[in-house]
Amino acid sequence: MVQLLLALAASLGLPGAISGTRPALARGKQRSGNTLTIFLCGDVMLGRGIDQVLPFPSDPKLHEVYADSALGYVRLAEEAHGPIPRPVGFEDLWGAALDAWRRVAPDLSLVNLETAITRSEAYEPKGINYRMNPENAGSLLTAGIDCCGLANNHVLDWGRPGLIETMQVLRRLGISIAGAGQNLAEAMAPAILDVSGIGRVVVFCYAMTTSGTPPGWAATSTRPGVNLLPDLSDKMVEQIAQQVRAVRREGDVVIASIHWGSNWGYAIPDEHRRFAHALIDRAGVSILHGHSSHHPIAIERYRNRLILYGCGDFLNDYEGIAGYEEFRGDLSLMYFVAVNAVTGALIGLEMTPLQIWRFRLNHATREDAEWLQHRLDRECRRFGGKITLGPDDRLILS
Repeated sequence: MVQLLLALAASLGLPGAISGTRPALARGKQRSGNTLTIFLCGDVMLGRGIDQVLPFPSDPKLHEVYADSALGYVRLAEEAHGPIPRPVGFEDLWGAALDAWRRVAPDLSLVNLETAITRSEAYEPKGINYRMNPENAGSLLTAGIDCCGLANNHVLDWGRPGLIETMQVLRRLGISIAGAGQNLAEAMAPAILDVSGIGRVVVFCYAMTTSGTPPGWAATSTRPGVNLLPDLSDKMVEQIAQQVRAVRREGDVVIASIHWGSNWGYAIPDEHRRFAHALIDRAGVSILHGHSSHHPIAIERYRNRLILYGCGDFLNDYEGIAGYEEFRGDLSLMYFVAVNAVTGALIGLEMTPLQIWRFRLNHATREDAEWLQHRLDRECRRFGGKITLGPDDRLILS
């Protein structure tokens, strides 16, 4: 059977469909001195409808109130935007994002993976269940993803067996993970990534119940689960600071990736801002990577460190679903963050706008790039930031 699938993958020209080979991306080709470039984005939701159009779809059966088959989400997208030729190859899935990855050649790529990679049938009765066939996981390698944050509200959609298989698949592909584990100690442990010739990046991942993560998903000393933050108190800041001090070496760049807050709207809770500032002040965090919002929200430059309060969805299967159109959830951003690898100070942030269309990432139009620029500029000015439109419709934090 494996040989048959390999042959099918080869006939479709799908790099890494089973073996998961990485693309020939020239990492760090634009590196200058101590500059470290990191790619970040919001939620990567490759399950459900998207999984169905990839070469090796899972059993489409769902347990949702409004849908009993993942194929229903494919039909919604096709009714909205036209037929989706199938199977969608891994390179076609990422589409225009590959152009940006090749242009920038980041030293490191980190995403919040909001789906289980599993054949498990132990679904959680929570209304929505995202699952991707492990045979489709090679798509993450096609994108050059180095690390997946797993602390979110979908990674246990197919139970703890699904979480365990997800971790096994990613490790087998050589992709680092953080934010979930076989027990609490493993879930709390950071991913430590060595960037050749420049240093280490340390990634801590957390989830909060405000994002929809069930409290029962928290890892314990005897139970697999996610690294769940119970609150945003000063006590929690000190605990995180202790965790950072336990592993940090001089010159490490520390990222705190947090799945928090509501899906829609631009409001930034005061406690989010206080917590982000405290992690920079007391825990030495260089980048706060926030996600859960379905659209990009405010960015803040604080003490020359970067705070992304919510990066928006990067890729999802929401096409054709009505509601919240004013937030333009079809538009996504690629965040390319340049920091000083010695001090962790922010050098610059460039964002590439894309549009999700027929379950692929496409270049955004000039009009859409301007819409994102105006909306983000409005939100960032509250925190003293400014978003301008740069070359090739890229957004720049200034």
